[in-house]
Amino acid sequence: MHFNKFRLKAAGPLVLMFFLNVLAYSQERSDSLPVRLMFYNTENLFDTVDDTLKEDDAFLPGGLMRWNSARYFKKINSVYKTIIAGGEWYPPAIVGLCEIENRKVLEDLVYRTALSNYGYGIVHEESPDPRGIDVCMIFRKDLVRVVDHRAWIPSEISKDKFHSRSVLYVKCAVLGDTIHLIINHWPSRRGGVLAGEPMREEIAEMVRNAVDSLYCVSGNLLKVIVFGDFNCNADDPVISTLLKSRIPGEQILFNLADHHPAGVFGTYRYMGNWEMLDQVIVSQGLLKSSSGLIADTKNFRIFSPDFLLRNDPKYPGMTTFSTYSGYRYIGGFSDHLPVLLDIGFR
Repeated sequence: MHFNKFRLKAAGPLVLMFFLNVLAYSQERSDSLPVRLMFYNTENLFDTVDDTLKEDDAFLPGGLMRWNSARYFKKINSVYKTIIAGGEWYPPAIVGLCEIENRKVLEDLVYRTALSNYGYGIVHEESPDPRGIDVCMIFRKDLVRVVDHRAWIPSEISKDKFHSRSVLYVKCAVLGDTIHLIINHWPSRRGGVLAGEPMREEIAEMVRNAVDSLYCVSGNLLKVIVFGDFNCNADDPVISTLLKSRIPGEQILFNLADHHPAGVFGTYRYMGNWEMLDQVIVSQGLLKSSSGLIADTKNFRIFSPDFLLRNDPKYPGMTTFSTYSGYRYIGGFSDHLPVLLDIGFR
């Protein structure tokens, strides 16, 4: 399949004009523009090749979801469009992604779409998730330099008994400043709210302890962003575990998603109710920075353009324009909305 032909055919004239304008405008970036961070749960971005070590059979041409090359490349195209549009004239510097099957899928996204114009690099680690879906990151190499990256799982659980996504840690240099990124896709609540709760608690404690360790080195200057799909709302007790430092008297982390209470709007809709599963949590050192990178609570938001939404067929209001509705293919983008954070520089 010739991907460029597929991409242009799939885009309508107005959409195509928008993306061409993005391409032109982004070449003229000023250093005064903020560094944009995005997180996006892509909803089962599988390739069409059988991985005998993973439970990916449903997303094969002969599988339950009737996945095929045309649907795969349409999905790749949809993710690329969302990333470009999320940049709003300037493609994001950092994009955390989840529900990506493997590195080859990332390479198709980065090298076989118009994202190739921006020199994105890839950070990817295979996770022990049974279905093979991973947490990963792409980044603008003209703005971001990756210093180190690792996959984390709770030390209390052996790797052969950990059946979920690992947490991706990435240490970066951005515009001469150092920032630590911790990207998450916590165990799902499939089977009820309490399903996966013990594992989420283990991961929350692991991430909190890692942040405490970083704080012991950098103190109030620590700049860290913990973000991703936590599979729970911002007011869930397990998020409180993550936010509560074990260092006496210190409140290191602040959840920007607190300003987006579930029920009003969110990143995921279930049975007519919006939930705020995708969150961005930052260190006080990033919020109160006197030099270098700086974040502001008002610069976090849900990215919800019309093309990512559709009328909910069962409940009043809008819902996400997902790729599948149950087992039925509807050809949309994802069952989650992305979140954005603009990071300034002083």
